[in-house]
Amino acid sequence: MNNTKKIALITGGSRGLGKNSALKIAGKGLDVIITYHSNKEEADKTVAEIQALGRNALAFQLNTRKVKSFDEFVKTVGDYLEENTGSRNIDFLVNNAGTALYSPITETNEEQLDEMVDIHFKGVFFLAQKFLPFINDGGGIINISSGLARFALPGSSVYGSLKAGVEMLTKYMAKELGTRKIKVNVVAPGAVETDFGGGRTRDDKNVNAMISNNTALGRAGLPDDIGGVVAFLCTDDAGWITAQRIEVSGGMFF
Repeated sequence: MNNTKKIALITGGSRGLGKNSALKIAGKGLDVIITYHSNKEEADKTVAEIQALGRNALAFQLNTRKVKSFDEFVKTVGDYLEENTGSRNIDFLVNNAGTALYSPITETNEEQLDEMVDIHFKGVFFLAQKFLPFINDGGGIINISSGLARFALPGSSVYGSLKAGVEMLTKYMAKELGTRKIKVNVVAPGAVETDFGGGRTRDDKNVNAMISNNTALGRAGLPDDIGGVVAFLCTDDAGWITAQRIEVSGGMFF
C-alpha cells in the first residue's frame, strides 16, 4: 500500500458487484483492500486485476456474519497497513458482502432469519463501528442496499426489510459522523445479472424477462452499471453528498 494514496476497503469484493466496485474504485486512483468469504482463488484474481491497473491491492478472508471475528480482522488489516504505510487508517469502507434468501413468510424459520440479520444488519453495523477509529476524517462509508427496500416482491421479506433497516442506519451514521466530515450513503441496485442468489436474475429467462419488462431502460442490470456509482462516492466530487439513497436500477418498478 502507498501511504500517499487513499485506501478503500470493500467487503465481498472478489465477485459480482463487489469486484466491479473494487475495480472501478481502483480506476479512480485508490488502493483497494477486498474481503472474501471462502473463494481465495477468485479473490486473488481480483487483486491481480486491480494491480494491473497500477494500484495496490490485498485480499483478506472475512465472514461478515461472525461479528466476534471483527476485532481480530481490524487488527490484522491495521497491522498490515501500519507496516506498509505507517498508518492503520483507511479512507472508505464499502459494506457490500451479502447473501440472498428467497423464502415466503410462511416458510421462513428463525435460523434463516437470524443468519440474514447477522450478515445484512449486525455485520454492517459492527464492522463500521470497529473501523470508525481507523477511518480518516473526511472519508466515507457506502452501504449497499437493494431496490427491494423500496418495492416488494414475494419471497424477499427478510432481505428487503433488513436492507430498509440499513438505509435508516445510514442516515443515523451520517448524522453522528458528520462532525468528522465522514460521508455515509446508500447505493441500492436493482436486479443485477450476477451469481447472487444462485444467479437467477442472470440464468432464469422468465425472471430476467419480468425484470426487463418492468424496468424503464428495458433490461436487467449488469455489474458494470453499479460499480462506477460506488466508486464515484469514493471521490472528492462526491464530497457534499451524505445521508442519501442512490438507487441504480435502470428505473425498475419506478
